[in-house]
Amino acid sequence: MNRTTLSLIAGVTALAAVTGFAAVSSPDAKATDGTAEAAAHLPVERTSLVCPAPSTSDLAETTYTSFTPVTKGAEAEGRAGLQPATEQKPDESKTEDDKDAKSEKPLLEPEDPGKPVTGETTGGESPALLGTAEGRFAPGWTVQETTTVTAGTGRGMHGVTCTAPDTEFWFPGASTDADRTDYVHLTNPDDSAAVVDIELYGKDGALKTTVGEDITVQPHSAEPVLLSTLTDEKQTDVTVHVVVRSGRVGAAVQALDAKRGGDWLPASTDPSGSLVLPGIPKDATAVRLVAFTPGDADVDLKVRLASPSGLITPAGHETLHVKGGMTTAVDLDDIMRGEAGSLVLTAADDSVPIVAAARVLRGEGDDQESAFVPAARPVGTRATSVDNTAKGTTLSVTAPGGTAKIKVTASAGTEGGTEASKTYTIKSGTTQDIEAPVPAGVKGTYALTVEPQSGAPVYASRTLTATENDVPFFTVQPLPDDRGTVAVPTSTEDLSILQK
Repeated sequence: MNRTTLSLIAGVTALAAVTGFAAVSSPDAKATDGTAEAAAHLPVERTSLVCPAPSTSDLAETTYTSFTPVTKGAEAEGRAGLQPATEQKPDESKTEDDKDAKSEKPLLEPEDPGKPVTGETTGGESPALLGTAEGRFAPGWTVQETTTVTAGTGRGMHGVTCTAPDTEFWFPGASTDADRTDYVHLTNPDDSAAVVDIELYGKDGALKTTVGEDITVQPHSAEPVLLSTLTDEKQTDVTVHVVVRSGRVGAAVQALDAKRGGDWLPASTDPSGSLVLPGIPKDATAVRLVAFTPGDADVDLKVRLASPSGLITPAGHETLHVKGGMTTAVDLDDIMRGEAGSLVLTAADDSVPIVAAARVLRGEGDDQESAFVPAARPVGTRATSVDNTAKGTTLSVTAPGGTAKIKVTASAGTEGGTEASKTYTIKSGTTQDIEAPVPAGVKGTYALTVEPQSGAPVYASRTLTATENDVPFFTVQPLPDDRGTVAVPTSTEDLSILQK
């Protein structure tokens, strides 16, 4: 068995965010006849991830799942592992070997690419985790954190994919309402402190904040920031803008509702004139769309739903007017009507960029649970999701701009099973909930990889579901490119520069 109970550092209750990076070495230079060559796509050699502290609830039960797809051309050796994100203070009395001990004993360590490994932790004192994968484990390394909280504020299933650090993030769909407890989780994976500003935008524009500037995040540490401590204004829909002035951080928002459960709100893709929110569950009982455009220019958004039969315009919600610098929200009622779908947003003036996310509810009355579907990047070369089961997983794929062919591969399970693959055709303008392949003889959970084979760009998301005390727990993660390869320009020798 590859299931190992994680022994995490106790006493750390701060909620954290997710960070990472990927690196690759350039190939040796080769002499050519001077003709420009296409960039080579090579496997990355090092990937860094950070997983947020899962919960402050004593009832929290968390599973971490690590997986690296088998990648052609990857190095033969390597390793990967996760460590607690607790601030490391210099200790001159320690030897170099002592300082390296932290990286030599990872808490969760995979054995081979192509097979996922899991670990578990319970309670509300688990810290954020910093992870590094090198060599053969680096290309496409994916870690999922899934937490179940059975009672209290934010009860439900909280899922997040550990993602990359950056210097700017947009989170439409947060809230400072009285029923919500929303945190911005910041994690600094580097050796120097980061300085961060948090800006909030409501229905009338920028909210006055008191301590949202010059937030210092110490090296190798996490800093949770409760939104309600930044402003006195109570608003249902808020867009959070995280700007890193020095260094870099990972960021995510955990939205906890007193009545409707909770989940992680991943960052929206970069502001753009066209956005896709992929894979809204077909049994959603309510969908609330939240959009924001930076700057002063207003924009009219064309709203369409990519359904199983094609692109349709929802009656009564053909367009959404978004004022510059103000957060706009609209309830789309029963837009799903029992069918899979993805929201496709297009700005009338493509030069005006937007960010967006949807809050999704399942269930009725007191048995409702919530999750978020942000605007996502396309799958790209390959996307990976982990912690899947045959009965509790839905893989949703949409091709809004044209027909596409994709290959889906199910890995071996964490405790046994044989890999299986299948190809699918996604018709132009449609969303399909795919009946993904299941590993033969599977035991435990498994990974799914999505690889476009031809045609137009595709967008995808994965939904995990479970039922606890008659409440439909669920969480949705978009599936962008897993960063398994990078483009490296072909270099050439040019001796003429020595004569200049």
